[in-house]
Amino acid sequence: MANKRLFFISIGLICVGVLMSYSLAVYLVGFFNYEPFHFFKRELFVAIIGILFMWLFAQLEPDESFKKIGLMLFVISLLLMIGMHFLPTSLVSSAGGAKRWIRLPSFSLAPSEFFKIGFVYFLAWSFSRKFSTKKHVRLIDEIKTFIPYLVLFFVAVVLIAVLQNDLGQVIVLALTLGFMLLFAGGSLRLLGIIMLTTLSVGLVAIVTSPHRIMRVKLWWANAQDSILALLPEGLAQSLRVENLPEPYQIYHASNAIANGGFLGNGLGEGVIKLGFLSEVHTDIILAGIVEELGFVGLFCVVVLFCAMLFYIFKIANRVQNMTYYLFCVGVALLLAFSFIINAFGISGITPIKGIAVPFISYGGSSLLANCLAIGLVLSISRKAHL
Repeated sequence: MANKRLFFISIGLICVGVLMSYSLAVYLVGFFNYEPFHFFKRELFVAIIGILFMWLFAQLEPDESFKKIGLMLFVISLLLMIGMHFLPTSLVSSAGGAKRWIRLPSFSLAPSEFFKIGFVYFLAWSFSRKFSTKKHVRLIDEIKTFIPYLVLFFVAVVLIAVLQNDLGQVIVLALTLGFMLLFAGGSLRLLGIIMLTTLSVGLVAIVTSPHRIMRVKLWWANAQDSILALLPEGLAQSLRVENLPEPYQIYHASNAIANGGFLGNGLGEGVIKLGFLSEVHTDIILAGIVEELGFVGLFCVVVLFCAMLFYIFKIANRVQNMTYYLFCVGVALLLAFSFIINAFGISGITPIKGIAVPFISYGGSSLLANCLAIGLVLSISRKAHL
């Protein structure tokens, strides 16, 4: 029997996202003259489809279906990410000049969201064969074994960070790749080399991109007073940068969090959504939740999210198959890093990245992909000794 608690916790998070998609999208509804329930109905429809997929996948026998579904997700999403750059403009939606969505009737599909799940499957399947060994392996041999994965990751960097101009998703994939390798039996030395290499590539990607440099400047404009206050005065003055641009997103997100207080202003009573940050229901949704539902609302969301991660790791710990174990771990890491990076961004700890909060941010592709991932974990839980 599949893990019912994980299933209902996931539904709880989805319900929060559907509810907030109605409350926080009010400005866009008025600005574009949509009918009042436009975003709510779209997100509710995708939520119902996603929950149905979760339930259907939970009924599957993993020994018969898991490999086929995982391989299909990986191959098809990879081909779609490559192929959409050759499609005519009428069939592709763009953001910042980068093609990210394939237009379908009444729906836009983001292949990168499904690629992340396929990527985790591929790593779980391959790592279970290459790294799950108890014998000591020299670092140079580990590096040689890791080179094919590095090539695959480089392909993901080109397709997502370069062609789609989305460095945030690549950071999530890099962190997931590194920690999955550690769980698979890779050494800390290899993980350190991977992280240093990723950091170096990330820095190059930032300094060669004007809009990424601007994001860092916006973050530093908001954070420098707090950080420099911890340093000696002379050093602080030498590091202070004047005439920085106004950190518009972080400023209003921080105001929303401060205005929410402990109990919030009440559902539908938030101010940040009224043109200050028009798309609060997407990547800035946590700030909107705090303003309307307060710290209590955010705490409930965090508790649900941590409970979901707990049950995924519990399932991973109770299965004997190494591929199943690594896939569950990978899904948990993917969800956790996405949530943490988003939360750090809206609170000003790190620069804001365009990463959705799993199950909660408005967006059909992200929600469906996460539902598929949880559905596969639920299928695997049938083999777990809980």
